[in-house]
Amino acid sequence: MAGAVSSIAATPFALAQSSGKRRMTIQLSCGAIGVKADQRTAIELAGRYGFESVEAYGTTLGEASGDELKALNDALKSKGLEWGSSGLTVQFREDQARFEKDLKALPKIAKGLKRAGVKRVSTWLMPCHDELTYNRNFDQHAKRLREVCKILKDHGLAFGMEYVGTTSLMISRKYPFVHTMAEALELADAIGTGNAGVVLDSWHWWQAGDSAAAIEMLDPSLIALVDLNDAPKGVEKQLQLDNRRELPMATGVIPIQGFMDALMKIGYDGPVRAEPFNQPLRDLDDGPACRATIAAMKEAFVLVGG
Repeated sequence: MAGAVSSIAATPFALAQSSGKRRMTIQLSCGAIGVKADQRTAIELAGRYGFESVEAYGTTLGEASGDELKALNDALKSKGLEWGSSGLTVQFREDQARFEKDLKALPKIAKGLKRAGVKRVSTWLMPCHDELTYNRNFDQHAKRLREVCKILKDHGLAFGMEYVGTTSLMISRKYPFVHTMAEALELADAIGTGNAGVVLDSWHWWQAGDSAAAIEMLDPSLIALVDLNDAPKGVEKQLQLDNRRELPMATGVIPIQGFMDALMKIGYDGPVRAEPFNQPLRDLDDGPACRATIAAMKEAFVLVGG
């Protein structure tokens, strides 16, 4: 696909954005670490524990009145925070009726995100299917997500898809699907709206066998969100389970140095969150969970100058 090749090549302008100074922000995503919090509480926790951005709750912002939105933005600014990414609220993996229902509600949510100043929306791709072959699944994803991206683009929102590289999950159903960076970029190219890109997760990047050099070929505008995770020790790579991960830098199994260096080299300036699916972390109270997460994230960021 010629379009896909041209879309992943980093332009001289993009490479020039890398000044050696970190522009990425450490995002608090409460649900990813087992913390239950509404939007206002998430902002308070992010500020209290030293995060730099916070996940935007699309439904909350879509339903917020002007005064409510101002109060949230005032709280955000008072703590020196930025909006990070927002999760896609459209269920595109199931039947057509559910997809159409969620799609109908998306413009209101997208409008709320735009009013708040949010710039990024993300989701994940299931790397297998019981009924759809790769090509049929690819066509369905491209068709449905094209409709999603059109609405997001109308509201100035970039869209990122997280490819899931976990081998044990990919082979859990009959037909494998997108599970590498190159395939995710091909899907973004097939969507064709100009605002579709990827979510890079160190776990899936490692599982898929992708490289730092592949990241260095990306225009940073194609990356909507970055996840940092590590993997348990003593488990063969292909036997690792998707929902049993570690906080970044916990074990050193995943080569996070090269991952972070590549992001710095291309000048990525978006949010970076931890998404470890780690039960001991989830068992902690909210404060200790946030404290453990920010400590791990800051340790990872030291690799690129803090």
